[in-house]
Amino acid sequence: MSRLIRTVRRTILSSSSLSLSHLQCRNAISSLFLQSRPYKADKITKSTFEANILRILHNEIDYQSEYAPPHQPATKFDSFDVQDRPGEQWMTMRRTFSYCEDIKLEVTMFDGYETVPNTGEDSSGEDVRVHISVLVDISKGDGGDALEFLCSAWPDCLEIRKVYLLSRDNTPARPYMGPNFRSLNRQLQNRFREFLEERGVNDKLSVFLHEYMMNKDRAELIRWFGKVKSFVKK
Repeated sequence: MSRLIRTVRRTILSSSSLSLSHLQCRNAISSLFLQSRPYKADKITKSTFEANILRILHNEIDYQSEYAPPHQPATKFDSFDVQDRPGEQWMTMRRTFSYCEDIKLEVTMFDGYETVPNTGEDSSGEDVRVHISVLVDISKGDGGDALEFLCSAWPDCLEIRKVYLLSRDNTPARPYMGPNFRSLNRQLQNRFREFLEERGVNDKLSVFLHEYMMNKDRAELIRWFGKVKSFVKK
């Protein structure tokens, strides 16, 4: 490299190059450096990083698929039809009740948790209960208002948080969503719970939702790994 630089320097000085500007000298030397670079380090580095990412993603997909492979999601639960939404964070359940009511459930994946005292052998620690949000929409099929329940599905029980009417037409920008459910008269709370239980929205459903979402969580993780892997390979 030093010999090449000296050659360029002699060439510049031996020509009528005393008239060359300082900028031209810089350009000549820069050109020499660029021509003499034997590698493109940025491409090598990028391909190395990509290979490492692809290897890790491949290992993660294999591990998840072998350790706890997801199964085909259920399409029925009691009287409900279950519709998975691959690539999305929720699923839908539908049924008809008493020939005149259309019931639709919009169910999220795990979206929260709470800590509770550990009831196992080590009762001094804490355990975690994960949370699923459930929106229950009950309409009469006449295009009128719908009665909606916002519920919390815990691993072993279903809790009502809100009850409100949803207008299909002319819905206000900020509608009144009703009082906190726990502030209602205790007898009214019980009647609302019985109302939902009669339609199959109960603790048994909550247990099913947690099993379903545990499986969906694994399936979505593997799907995400696969999509990222495909993108990196392009």
